[in-house]
Amino acid sequence: MKALAACIVVAALLSPVSSFADKPGKSKAKPKRQDAQVAVTFTATQREAAQAYFVEKQGRGGCPPGLAKKENGCLPPGQAKKRYTVGQVLPKSMPTRPPSAELAIRIGAPPAGYIYIVIDGDLVKLAVGTMLVVDAIDGLVH
Repeated sequence: MKALAACIVVAALLSPVSSFADKPGKSKAKPKRQDAQVAVTFTATQREAAQAYFVEKQGRGGCPPGLAKKENGCLPPGQAKKRYTVGQVLPKSMPTRPPSAELAIRIGAPPAGYIYIVIDGDLVKLAVGTMLVVDAIDGLVH
């Protein structure tokens, strides 16, 4: 028992204590914080696969030149404002459907905690619990 107590005392004396080593008035540098941010967006491969799928199944589409240059999925201005917004929660009244089985196979399974849905011909990635629109592949069906 005395040997254990002696070992503890020796270990305590040999270990560096930062409060004794610091000079008064000087603060220690804060350790750098490394925030791990995971980007949960569609990859270039997924975008190409989704666009190829819709071209095969739907064709290139016939969007009029005036709507095509607006780059809003070939929707009239009034309809474009009523859609979803990336970074915002999806409105509950928005009509959605799951992607077809073939498209789901081509783009792969969504990451844990996310789902894929199709809204107005756009493929959208949502966070499951909050229904937050994380990313979208716009204008697949014109």
